[in-house]
Amino acid sequence: MGTAHAEYGERVPKPKNTFSFSTWRRRLVQRAVHAGWAWVQRTASVTAEHPGRLRFGAIGAGTRLAFPLGTVFGEPWIHLGACCIIGEQVTLTAGLMPDLDLGPDPILRIGDGVVLGRGSHVIADTTVTIGRDCYFGPYVYVTSTNHSYDDPHEPIGRQWPRMEPVEIGPGCWIGTGAVILPGARIGRNVVVAAGAVVRGTVPDHAVVAGAPARVVRRWTPDEGWQPPLRTPAPVPIPDGITPEQLRALAALEPVTGEDAPRLAELEAEG
Repeated sequence: MGTAHAEYGERVPKPKNTFSFSTWRRRLVQRAVHAGWAWVQRTASVTAEHPGRLRFGAIGAGTRLAFPLGTVFGEPWIHLGACCIIGEQVTLTAGLMPDLDLGPDPILRIGDGVVLGRGSHVIADTTVTIGRDCYFGPYVYVTSTNHSYDDPHEPIGRQWPRMEPVEIGPGCWIGTGAVILPGARIGRNVVVAAGAVVRGTVPDHAVVAGAPARVVRRWTPDEGWQPPLRTPAPVPIPDGITPEQLRALAALEPVTGEDAPRLAELEAEG
């Protein structure tokens, strides 16, 4: 019996020390890898001061292309404004292929303060213009080129593509996964819903959605937003409020429970 207990005891696995040397070493390596990758991202990003191998036609102060880059070619015909944020894996191309002479004028123009979300593509085989202060969500696709399929006997990829300029006005928001097709003319302060496919002309101050995209809401000076917005308009910050006061207000805990009705009464009394 004692022998059996001894044999059984030998088969019982020994508890592992969660703070063993191997675990500690693995954590140390993980931290080193993350710190190293963060350093690479900071160091390898492209700016006007540190353009690396890229020689853009223009790149404004404060603009940064995050690392890792997407496909970038035709950069002498790409003009980037100031204070732009180009996310990771964003493709920017001018011309059908690298090493072409595209003439004296820029092909792709991106205005000041533009944000292009991760994985977006801007393909400018002919002119593409993005106005200032436009914000793109991730994986937006903008192209000035479309395949043609006139000849039913020739592979579509071998037929000469059709090209039409694209223009996106200032102040637009382009939602995740939207596609902007050749010939699109998007007005000022337009919202393009996620996943929308835009072609043709979109008026100023509109919201478009769907595939193909259509106007689902629009603002005019006479009627305001039609259909009316379902959420109340944001209340502007009163004049004279300092940043310190805003931070102090944000730190306050909301009043709940039995005190909430009394607070509402006091606010109503002014």
